[in-house]
Amino acid sequence: MNDDAIRRQPAALEAIQRDTAVLGFTMASEPKTGALLAALAASKPGGGLLELGTGTGLGTAWLLAGMDAAARLDSVDTDPAVVAVARRRLASDTRVTFHVMDGAEFLDRAAPGQFDLIYADTWPGKFFHLEQALALLRPGGIYFIDDLLPQPNWPDGHAAKVPALIEAIERRPEFTTVKLAWASGLMLVVRSSAIDKENTEGTYEQTNGSGLGARRDPLS
Repeated sequence: MNDDAIRRQPAALEAIQRDTAVLGFTMASEPKTGALLAALAASKPGGGLLELGTGTGLGTAWLLAGMDAAARLDSVDTDPAVVAVARRRLASDTRVTFHVMDGAEFLDRAAPGQFDLIYADTWPGKFFHLEQALALLRPGGIYFIDDLLPQPNWPDGHAAKVPALIEAIERRPEFTTVKLAWASGLMLVVRSSAIDKENTEGTYEQTNGSGLGARRDPLS
């Protein structure tokens, strides 16, 4: 089996890759991650999906490729220049809504328990506002993150945040998790039960200055 041979690719993928190269954007999702995104999206028929970090829309294209006609995707990014690429290539698909805004602000406004799949590919909802992001998942919902193995484009101080993030997620009793040493380093997190505030209160205090545990429970 050759896991580099990804045969079914989104129709818009090549055009987005060209636009991404012209723009000089280097933080785009890679094909292996995208292929898994499509499979995860396909597991949520009629579901609500959230992408934190649109970028130029490579991950968005893979999510849309896996979604059925009744599923809906909200994609959030603060950079209008990169979102413009995603919109140019994907906005004709009415299943996706692009939000050019700060991810933390989106998470603060969102009602809990409304998403079946969250792909967190930016700092809000991952390295901070983690509580708010996880609270948006329905039981059985999936939280998916990548870039957990060392990458050449990581900024200074990023490496220390990754193990703290993984630890903060793995110690939560209402989630089942698995780490995958594949692509850029992936983690699947599945909500196996509703949040138990009594048993989790105080568990996620700030770790090593990372802000991962900055707790403001949106369910209260």
